Amino acid sequence: MLEVFAAFTRSLRDLTRADVLWQAVWPPLVALSLWTAVAVSAWSHGVATMAHIVPQLPWSGWEWVAHWAAVFLLLAAFAALTYFTAILLVAVFALPRLINLVAARDYPDLGRHGENVFWGSLGNTLGAGAIFVIGCFAMLPLLLIPGALLVLPLLWGSWFDQRTFRFDALAEHATRAEMQRLLAANRSRFYYAGIGTAAAAHVPLVNLLAPAFTALVFVHLGLAALRRQRQEGGIEL
Repeated sequence: MLEVFAAFTRSLRDLTRADVLWQAVWPPLVALSLWTAVAVSAWSHGVATMAHIVPQLPWSGWEWVAHWAAVFLLLAAFAALTYFTAILLVAVFALPRLINLVAARDYPDLGRHGENVFWGSLGNTLGAGAIFVIGCFAMLPLLLIPGALLVLPLLWGSWFDQRTFRFDALAEHATRAEMQRLLAANRSRFYYAGIGTAAAAHVPLVNLLAPAFTALVFVHLGLAALRRQRQEGGIEL
């Protein structure tokens, strides 16, 4: 847990840098603008579609409950799509810049031996994202269960965060063999980090910076673990 706490602390420090903060701000703003435009243009059709998911109430005069349940599910769907789009933009476009900034300051001694970095990262992000979006839509009816809204999005978001960024954070520096050993040895640390970053994504205003903050946490956690693994193995950094 000390390594996870250190990664969170260093990531918060990094967000005070103007060049890092810009990479944290533009992806969620683009994603929010895109899906807001889609929501405005397709709102009526979306509510009608979600109404088919909501169980029909047998009591006359309570149709408004079903209507607002459909609105809630539609907002939840757009929130998930916005978060996924922001994560995709960070992983594909902002993360390489963030890695350069972080590595130059905190890990200048760590050699880069990544293999097929861009396509590997893109494939990993799209694969995890497809599972995430499908899971979000499958989970929508369960959110109507009291208490589910507090638990299910957090657990699903934590899986998505660690599944996406544990690979991307290491792709430029670690060989395939190094990454396999590192992921196996640090699986619990990555899951703890995923829970923490997913929780941050549910805090209003803070969630705008959550995708880049998540990327920074996993970069620090991954590169620090890679440095330690190479030192313990007697490998030249």
